[in-house]
Order: sequence, then structure tokens, then C-alpha cells
Amino acid sequence: MQPLPPLHPAPDRFARRVFVLGLAAAVLMVLWQALPGLQAWLAPQTSAPRTVTPRGDLAADERATIELFEKSRDSVVFISTAQLVEDVWTRNVFSVPRGTGSGFIWDDTGHVVTNYHVIAGASQATVKLADGRDYRAVLVGSSPSHDIAVLRIGVAFRRPPPVPIGTSGDLKIGQKVFAIGNPFGLDWTLTTGIISALDRSLPAEDGNSTIDHLIQTDAAINPGNSGGPLLDSAGRLIGINTAIYSPSGASAGIGFAVPVDTVMQVVPELIRTGRYVRPVVGIGADEQVNQQLAARTGMAGVYVLEVEPGSSAAQAGLKSWRIGPEGLVPGDVIIEVEGRKVESLSDLLARIDDFRVGDTVTLRLRRGDETRQVRVTLQPGS
Repeated sequence: MQPLPPLHPAPDRFARRVFVLGLAAAVLMVLWQALPGLQAWLAPQTSAPRTVTPRGDLAADERATIELFEKSRDSVVFISTAQLVEDVWTRNVFSVPRGTGSGFIWDDTGHVVTNYHVIAGASQATVKLADGRDYRAVLVGSSPSHDIAVLRIGVAFRRPPPVPIGTSGDLKIGQKVFAIGNPFGLDWTLTTGIISALDRSLPAEDGNSTIDHLIQTDAAINPGNSGGPLLDSAGRLIGINTAIYSPSGASAGIGFAVPVDTVMQVVPELIRTGRYVRPVVGIGADEQVNQQLAARTGMAGVYVLEVEPGSSAAQAGLKSWRIGPEGLVPGDVIIEVEGRKVESLSDLLARIDDFRVGDTVTLRLRRGDETRQVRVTLQPGS
């Protein structure tokens, strides 16, 4: 009797079949990958250049952006700062590079506006124009509480044009904006975006106040952009690029600019007197004491701790909090300025800073259970 044939091929025959199939698949894959190269090798060689495809006209918004940059570029400057350092052993003084930033031409007399933090702590500043000319700058004045500084350069001929001035009080969220500056030292860079939010606040450089009404934008703003102009679609100045919100220090789509309405209030005063005198009402207050009293009484506002004799506050009848024989004697708490809430000393400073010395404002006060309004004429601060 003959044995039955095996139901499966012998192991050696099965292995050979698998090997042959795998080899065939590998050869096919190699041929498939090499096919474009074989086609190029077999095709007739030619040195004829590729035909350029006509582009056609630029889009209207592209032409507008190009025109805006070309018109505005000459008004933007590159600022480099240095600090004088003395060698303690040799007594030699060296100029050490400190940082770079941006700025823009303010008028026809050589004034340049930038951020205060761009030049803070520097001993020297050099302003480079778009045409390559360099000028040693002198500091005219600064306002750390607004992060604004004014420099002056001696441009004798071919003066660059000042940046056209716009307004910021009528800006809308979603409006296009354009930032020109020198991020990371890459000179005259244009970035675009929109207004993301309005009326933001950030701590000022002096650490004692806030910069109010800031413009928030998603236009890329990086280190070196500080002090450069933020422009609207008409090429008008609407703000000074001042800060970014980013843990890494690079643009994360959240940048801030000091509004041009604030610039228009501060810069002429810096040019005229060298410093910005903030309007005040003539009271004394302290933020730490203010927080303690607010926590104790449960009432937010600015607690008047002192009324300067002969001041506008004294003339309006404001009374200060004091400690008497019976304990704490309540005085006035400022809770509103011109209908806007005040909950801290920085709020009060920001609200009053919207006005000028000589303006009269309405304060809403709370004394005990009584609420009243008084009119106070703002006076120059010290």
C-alpha cells in the first residue's frame, strides 16, 4: 500500500517559495523606486531653461501693503545702545554694547520717539537711518510710567519724513495693522496682523503704575521691535510697539502697543520740558495700606491717607483716614473718576492720566455710609 502524499509541502520547499516571493517583491520595489531615475537617464539630455510662468498683476491688498512699507520705511530707525563700563584695575572706560531696538522720526527737527526700556540704563545711543547714515543721539526726555522716550539727532540734510499721526480712540477689533521694526537686529522688517483687543493694561517700567489703553495685536512683535511704529492701513501711527507676552521671549501672537493718543499727550511735553508731569488731585495714598484697609472694610477704592494743604483735594473738602484716641477714624475713599471705577492706586493714576493739568474731573467718594460727588481741578504732580 502506497503512503498518502503530505498535505503540506516539505519545509525546505516552503522556505524556498517564501524566499523566491520575497526576492521578487524586493526586486519590484527597487525597480519602482529607480524608475524615475531610469527615465531621466534614458531621456535625451537638454540644457534649455524652464519657461517662466507669467505671474500677472499683484492683488490689490498686496500692492497696498508694498506701498505702505515703501512710504513708511524711511521714517523708521534702528537704535543701538551701549553702556560705559570702567575697569576697576586699570581705570580704563570701555563702551559695551547693551541692546538694540527701533524708533521713528517724530518731526522735522530730528526728534526720535522710542520706548523708554530701549534706552534705560544706557550711556550712549546710536540712531541708524534707512539710508545707512548713523547719528549719535542725545536723550531729550523720558516717561517710564508710559514707556516712552524721546531722543534727538542732528540731521542737517536729507531729513527723513516724520511718521503720519493717526488716532487710537476710534480703533476697532479686527482692523488691520502693520508693524515695522528691527526684530533680533534684522533691520526694517514688516509684519502684519489685526487688532486683537483694546484697552489692555500692563505694569509700567517704573513698577508703580500701569500703562492703560494698550492695543493688543497678533502682528509678530519680537525683541528689537520695541519702539517701532504700529501703523493702520493708511500708514498712520496708531501706537508704539512696546511688549510681547511670551515665556520664551519670542512672538506668540500676543503683542502690545502704547496707543498714539497717549503718545500725543506725553511726547510734546517731553520735548518742551524734558519730563512728563502727571496730573494729580493732591492726596497721599499707599497701595499696601490701601489693600489692608480694603480687606478690613470690604470696600474697594483708593483710601485717602493724606490731603495736601492748599491742594485741589483740600479745596474740594476731601478728608483723610487717621488714627485717633478711639481708633481708626474713617475718611474718604475714591471709588470713581468720571464714572469709571477705581479699585487701586494704579487705577486712580491711570484714570487721572487720561486728562491734563488744569482739567476738572468728577470724583465719586465714599465716607462711611455716605456717597457723594465732588469736582476737582487737576494740578501738576511733583
